[in-house]
This record gives sequence, C-alpha cells and structure tokens, in this order.
Amino acid sequence: MYTLAHPWVLLALPLPLLVRRLAPPYRAARNGLQVPFLDRLARLTGREPDTGAVVRQSSALHRALLIATWSCLLAALARPQFLEPPITRTVPVRDILLAVDLSGSMETKDFTGARGETVDRLSAVKDVLDDFLARRAGDRVGLIVFGSAPFVQAPFTEDLEVCRALLAEAQVRMAGPKTALGDALGLAITLFDRSNVRERVLIVLTDGNDTASQVPPARAAEIARDRGIVVHAVAVGDPRAAGEEALDEETLKTLSTTTGGLYSYAADLAQLSAIYARLDALQTRQASTVSHRPRRDVYAWPLGAALAMSILYHAACALASGRRPHGAVRVHHAGIRLPSGLPHVQPTGA
Repeated sequence: MYTLAHPWVLLALPLPLLVRRLAPPYRAARNGLQVPFLDRLARLTGREPDTGAVVRQSSALHRALLIATWSCLLAALARPQFLEPPITRTVPVRDILLAVDLSGSMETKDFTGARGETVDRLSAVKDVLDDFLARRAGDRVGLIVFGSAPFVQAPFTEDLEVCRALLAEAQVRMAGPKTALGDALGLAITLFDRSNVRERVLIVLTDGNDTASQVPPARAAEIARDRGIVVHAVAVGDPRAAGEEALDEETLKTLSTTTGGLYSYAADLAQLSAIYARLDALQTRQASTVSHRPRRDVYAWPLGAALAMSILYHAACALASGRRPHGAVRVHHAGIRLPSGLPHVQPTGA
C-alpha cells in the first residue's frame, strides 16, 4: 500500500498554467544582424534598422515532457511511501518477581518428586517454578535469591529462558545458610521502584523463619503495600520444626494479608504445583499489544523518472542539432530589408 507523507504539495500541480497565463512572457534582447558596415549599408539603402520579435513555438512533445517532469517532481516532493506489513509487539503489563529461599534447610529431602522419588525442597521448587516461568509469556519476570543476604539473580526481563537457566543453576547455601526474609522484601521493593508497569507481583518462597534481616518483614510488607506491590507467600518448610528451621507461618500470613496477596503451604510436590496453578488463576494476564507499520520512502522513483526524461530530451535535442547541414542558417529576423537590384557593397576596413 502506498501513501503520501505531504499530499498538500500536489496543490501546486496547476502552478505552471497560472504562471503562463498571468506572468508576462520572457523577453531577451539580441541583434538580428551583425556586420561591421551596417551604418554604410543603411545609408546606401536609405533604410533604418528596425526592431522585431521572434516567438518561439514549442512542440507538443516538448510540452508533454515539461508536464510529465513537473508532475514527477511534485510527486517526489509529496514524499511517497510504501507501507510495510504491520508489526505487532506484546507489551508487558505486569512485573512478576520471584524470591527463592536458598538457606541451608532447603536441602532437606522431604518432597515426593514426579516419579515418586524423594527429592530435596529446592529441587521440587525448581521443577514447579520452571513450569510456572514457561507460561509467563507477556510478563516481565525477575529473580531474587536470599539466604543470609538477598541477591538479584535476574532483573526484570522478558527473556524467560534466562530466568529459567539462572534458577536451574541456583544451589543451597549459595547466598548463605540463614534466612533474611525482610531484607529480600526490601530488595524487591527497590527493584519495583524502577518499574513503571501497573501490576506488580512478588512471590516469596521460603521454608524457614527470618533470622538475619535488618528490616522486619512486617515493616517491609507495609512499604510494599504502599507501593502497590502484592505479595504471595508460599511456605514449604515443616511447621513442627524448631530453631532456625522452624516455619514462621504467622509472619508469612501477615505478608500476604497486608498486601492483599495469597498465603499457601505445600507439604509435597503436588500441593506446590496446585499453589502455582492457583496463582495462575488469580493473576490472569491482560496482555497489551502495540502495532506499528514501517514506512519505506520511494520518492527516488518519481525523482529518477523526472531526471531521466530531462536527460533524454536534451540528448535528443543535441542529436537533432548535430544532424543539420553545415552552413545552414535559420533566419528568424532581419534588421534591414535590402531592395532588389542593389549593387554589391565591398566592405572596407579590417
């Protein structure tokens, strides 16, 4: 499909006709006859040199070429463009941040895998989160791991394969043996401050209680609520455990209720998968698409046509003038009309 970026330029199409009708014709003064003895010739003939005019008549072909060239030049100035097929891109409307606990207790083998074997908690979490990430097309996803301190593994990105690869490489105790849940929430809030997406979701997965944070989790939850961040807490620890491995369900429930999120507890892989299925149902993706049609300028085509016609016309004129016999003169105007029977005048001087 073709279009014009400046179609108003075509309004100048009848401009040459208006100039021809309203403007005075071009006049050029030149001598019709040049001889060194013109004064003597005038005395002998008794006639005085007079003036006249020669009106040059153009051919129909010349007029047609002028009209075509002017039309092509205006078409080039109107900037014709070819519209390429539309390009549609999905714009993310939601940022999802995953905060995964890598404390020492995550190596406890108390989960039943997909094949019935016993696996550690982190391996079960990786299997479920990998499937969860595979279905996040249209979202931006980030990854935080925390133990004794939180670390950003992947900032918000639409490249889900990178997040899945970084999650697969995560190891227990990689961020320290303790659990800094409050600091992980604080780091998540910092990442969300750089986001301009409307929907902000934080999914926290932990199996212990907060033992190393400088910011209390309850206070971090209040700040997250004020920033419009929804926190979903998923617990995978043993509620009957004691010490650092004890599961602080009250704190996780407080995080969820304060921010309007969901709290869930998973004792095995099936329950963990069901929790993420619920999260999928709660966070229905509302994708936004942006369509763009690239424009390719083709003004060179009419401009080249105008240049080609001009070159061909002048080349034809040059060939036509070169074929005239030598010595042939086309007389348009004579300043003095000589009477018949005038004797031959011999020029004098140089």
